[in-house]
Amino acid sequence: MTLPAQSSIRVAWQAARTLAQRQGHGVRSLHNFLSRRRPSFHSVRACSSLATHKVPGPATPYSEDELLLRETVAKFAQHHIAPRASAMDRAGELDPQVLQALFEQGLMGIETPEELGGSGMSFTHACIVVEEIAKVDPAVSVVVDIHNTLLNTAVRKHGSEAQRQRWLPQLAQRSLGAFALSEAESGSDAFALKTVATRHPNAASGEVYRLRGTKLWISNAIEAEWMLVFANADPTASYRGITALVIDDLPRARQSGQVRISKKEDKLGIRASSCCEVVLEECEVPAATHVLGAPGTGYRIAIELLNEGRIGIGAQMVGLAQGALDATLPYLHARRQFGRPIADFQGVQFQVAQAVAELEAARTLVYHAARMNDQLQEASENAAAATAAVKDQRHLAYLAACAKLLASQVACRVSRQCVEWMGGVGFTRDFPQEKYYRDAVIGKIYEGTENIQLQTIFKHVAAAANAGAAHTGGSATPTAAATTTTTTTATAQSST
Repeated sequence: MTLPAQSSIRVAWQAARTLAQRQGHGVRSLHNFLSRRRPSFHSVRACSSLATHKVPGPATPYSEDELLLRETVAKFAQHHIAPRASAMDRAGELDPQVLQALFEQGLMGIETPEELGGSGMSFTHACIVVEEIAKVDPAVSVVVDIHNTLLNTAVRKHGSEAQRQRWLPQLAQRSLGAFALSEAESGSDAFALKTVATRHPNAASGEVYRLRGTKLWISNAIEAEWMLVFANADPTASYRGITALVIDDLPRARQSGQVRISKKEDKLGIRASSCCEVVLEECEVPAATHVLGAPGTGYRIAIELLNEGRIGIGAQMVGLAQGALDATLPYLHARRQFGRPIADFQGVQFQVAQAVAELEAARTLVYHAARMNDQLQEASENAAAATAAVKDQRHLAYLAACAKLLASQVACRVSRQCVEWMGGVGFTRDFPQEKYYRDAVIGKIYEGTENIQLQTIFKHVAAAANAGAAHTGGSATPTAAATTTTTTTATAQSST
């Protein structure tokens, strides 16, 4: 069996697994088999004679399938994304060829079931893909992350069977999506949104919701053909009126003037990922078919999605930090001062060791949270485990906040250190270190700022402490954080 030259990552991976199993090979020979048979992408960085000076591989244990995916995506990213990363950053645009390649390789429907056009993998697999792409270009990893962890997940978990059949193939195979939550007055307080959805009769399509309002900081807005919009269908009910609605033909809505991209932000980093102001001007959405979940449940959907999204951002930041280190370590061995490589100086060695230790800690936490999310997904399908799953969902929110907080902090520290190790050349755009540094900053801001993550973590710790005191008959006084309801706690979140 010979794989076609243009075979997707998903097809190559699964075909090799099937053949290896038929031939009775073990997992190690499966890995070797696919290494021989899959398309041979040439690594840009491997062309350097110094490329052997790399930080050791991740300490987090992975299955053979996960290692296989990691290696394959890494080669894909080096072949398709790395040569275009600098040009995309300078232009502030996503190369259409990169987007097309992502769809062709099955990377835009990672968790989507195979029968609906996806790759049928897990959330952990999605994090691996995001991390590997972020090593090469964090901006492209943002595009992949948002599309998979927010949009595909929203339809997969909260869509009706008809919606799943209609939208998941579209999202997996051809249409980039955008997640429209944030507004001018609802950043960290994401549910103070002003966009409204009013119900009206329509002779052609029955009742429709008309969306009116302005969304800010909407990633993928320029390239998107599909958008998930959060709007309040009952402002008198406060956040309980928030509803998730789908615009599934965004080009047509833009052409008709119902949706307008009024401003593209000129950002510090992740510049290839478009980020725009989106104006909704009486945009009509069919009420019977284009509401995701039930009316008024949008806030719950957003809470759940943002928890997963934060883990995805953790994977982005881990990949970014690893990419910066991989690009910098060869220089430390090549650059000579005082008659020897600067990597021979103990001060530099200690700094590298500290960076690697922090990165491994962040990566371990990210994948711990990712695997817990996968376990919760399995538990949600088991009625007997439903009660425990609710409690574990709260713990997942805590782990997601921890993972995003630590990974974003580590990415900023490591990328800054890489610029400093490079000296004067690190301050120029001739080398990638300054881009990694710029790209890292957003990790502390989107989908919840540092302070929001700290607040979420403290509330979990305080609630656990009070629960422990109550269980042992103690008299601990509940803090304001511990008595805050789960719903209110989760509303203080920012979207992408």
